[in-house]
Amino acid sequence: MTKIKLTCLISLIAMNTTNAQFFKKDAGLAHTFSIVARDPVTGEMAVGVQSHWFSVGTAVSWGQAGVGVVATQSFVNKSYGTKGLALIKSGKTAPEAMAQLIAEDDGRDVRQVAIIDVNGNVNSFTGKSCIDYAGNIVGKNYAVQSNMMLTNKVNQAMSKAFEASEGKPLAERVLAALQAAQVAGGDIRGKQSAALLVVAGKATEAPWNDRLIDLRVDDNVAPLKEMDRLLRLYRAYEHMDKGDLATEKNDMVLAMKEYSTAMKMFPANEEMKYWTAITLANNKKIAEAKQMLQKIYALDANWRELTRRLPKAKVLNVSGEELKELLK
Repeated sequence: MTKIKLTCLISLIAMNTTNAQFFKKDAGLAHTFSIVARDPVTGEMAVGVQSHWFSVGTAVSWGQAGVGVVATQSFVNKSYGTKGLALIKSGKTAPEAMAQLIAEDDGRDVRQVAIIDVNGNVNSFTGKSCIDYAGNIVGKNYAVQSNMMLTNKVNQAMSKAFEASEGKPLAERVLAALQAAQVAGGDIRGKQSAALLVVAGKATEAPWNDRLIDLRVDDNVAPLKEMDRLLRLYRAYEHMDKGDLATEKNDMVLAMKEYSTAMKMFPANEEMKYWTAITLANNKKIAEAKQMLQKIYALDANWRELTRRLPKAKVLNVSGEELKELLK
């Protein structure tokens, strides 16, 4: 037998006897750093993660409003996500759920997982065979964990950043922890994707609204920088939503304040300006709306055509003459 064939045979045997389960479609490699956390005031729970792995959010982050969140990584066992949440729903605490998951998994030595439940019970586990630098820190209402890191400072950096950001919204605190991890060295291979998931502390009868934030950067040279931009954009659109609500209540002062805040956050976003102008028109402020729309039309004539179509859908409620003014 040639040396090359012998080497291949040894490699196949090793894979079949030790790591075969890690390369199935329902598993994967997610060597990474992450944080699970809970806001004791709002009850919100979050998972934040970055990795040099494509679309890391599809493997690592799991959560359910009123239940908890899970981060499963290293040689990923994705079932930890759904099974962990189910165990919490059955009455177990996060640490109890984790203990059962690990006990039932023959691949536990290469797993890394963190779970926090709706009551703030939290735990994190790092298998003894996870690739260095690997480890975890469990704090009050949070846990941070990492594997295959460039330095051994990543967990401490995440922990310190999260605790120092107390008082800020949970999503921003989680992102701050991830940013600190990257500054401390991050993944030894570099960076590619990131995810940020926030779920409500209480489940409602409208579960489709209970996933408050679900942002993913699947392939980017600077995923956390892009995540920061997306989170700020999300906040800007929150102001747009508040403006719409104020309009429904006929509070135009508050509506314009909210719209103005959103537009200041992203002045290059033409859609924010467009719908602000439409709101002005619906409130008979035709001259102000026309002035805004003219600038938008100059950038892209399709906005004028959209304005022409809105009255039929009853989104723009103006007279025929007013519509002509808005279309000029």
